Amino acid sequence: MDAVYDSSGGRSSTDRFPVGATVTLEDLANDAHPCLARLRDAEPVSWLPAIGGWLVTGREPALTVLRDADSFTVDDPRFSTAQVVGPSMLSTDGDDHARHRTPFAAAFRQVAVRDGFEAWTSTEARRLLAGHLALGHCDLRQVLAGPLAVGVIARALELADADPDRVLGWYRAIVDGVEGVNAGRAVGDGTRRAVADLRSVVDRTVRDSAGSLLAEVAEGGSLTADELFSNTAVLMFGAIETSEGMTANALAHLLGSADQLEAVAADRSLVPDAVEESLRMEPAATLVDRYATGAVELAGIAISVGDLVTVSLAGANRDPAVFVDPDRFDVGRPNLSLQLAFVRGPHTCLGLHLARLQTIAAVDAVLDLIPGAGLDDDFESARGLVFRKPATVPVTWDHPQSV
Repeated sequence: MDAVYDSSGGRSSTDRFPVGATVTLEDLANDAHPCLARLRDAEPVSWLPAIGGWLVTGREPALTVLRDADSFTVDDPRFSTAQVVGPSMLSTDGDDHARHRTPFAAAFRQVAVRDGFEAWTSTEARRLLAGHLALGHCDLRQVLAGPLAVGVIARALELADADPDRVLGWYRAIVDGVEGVNAGRAVGDGTRRAVADLRSVVDRTVRDSAGSLLAEVAEGGSLTADELFSNTAVLMFGAIETSEGMTANALAHLLGSADQLEAVAADRSLVPDAVEESLRMEPAATLVDRYATGAVELAGIAISVGDLVTVSLAGANRDPAVFVDPDRFDVGRPNLSLQLAFVRGPHTCLGLHLARLQTIAAVDAVLDLIPGAGLDDDFESARGLVFRKPATVPVTWDHPQSV
């Protein structure tokens, strides 16, 4: 491969990036890791016709992109979430990004999350699981991971008159809208109705719920009503989508690895490490998009202004230059803090402490209430192009019990 590739010409050629030229969206959505390994070994920054842009799979160039918002921005009209709910902390950079993000930051700091959510989340995880103990089997994604994610963000946002089922309906409609925009479709009527319904509840919460997070952000005065809504929507969307996937993936990894499960069951202080190792193995959000603000070189490759630059967090998290035996689930891995599932740089996930807390609570609940649970033989591992999680986490235990 030549040292430098000018993306402004010859994009259809296969000689410069032969591996990238053969990669399909199906490869990236299904059993992605062998494909990502081939790219990372041969073309850690590769042009993929399938996505119409660059895919970054090496950890070092991935860090460069994530940390350098001046060269690689989210502030681009192609960014799909902004088309559905409007500009937010997710789709802005620089001073504007700080203006969107800062009013929410205090509520999601580690101490605030621990004090406000640790006890409640532990109790809620056990409550969700308790009703299924006598059955001897369940789908942990449906029973635990999904409902816990919805319940936690509903509590965090304190939306007026919004029960978890209503929050879940908004979330699904926003997902449909974002996926539609990514596929080149206009925002549909169902998504528009859900956005309008959510907007009315956000406005009512600000007006009638003094002391709530949204009312306090509104009182701060740095965001318009439209901006307060758009940030609420992306917090809700991100919390449900990625937290459900994070919990489902962690439960699947741990219950599917007998030796690691035995180690964690014997030493419960390892539960946070098991969660972190699962994040490394399978980030719930696996692709993050940036757009080049000018001509720039990345790992010896010339990127042109306006180019889509997509970082594969899944690829970076299994870089063998950083993680020994990267395809092995190992809760004793010494450098787990180097995983990138929560991104790095200015767009580091705002809710990372809350996400970790609820997944730890879910794992603890399973280990406490159904210690003999194991994955069913028909379990299928995570799939998904942008968001990766298993369709189900079916488990069985030998001795049905009650609480």
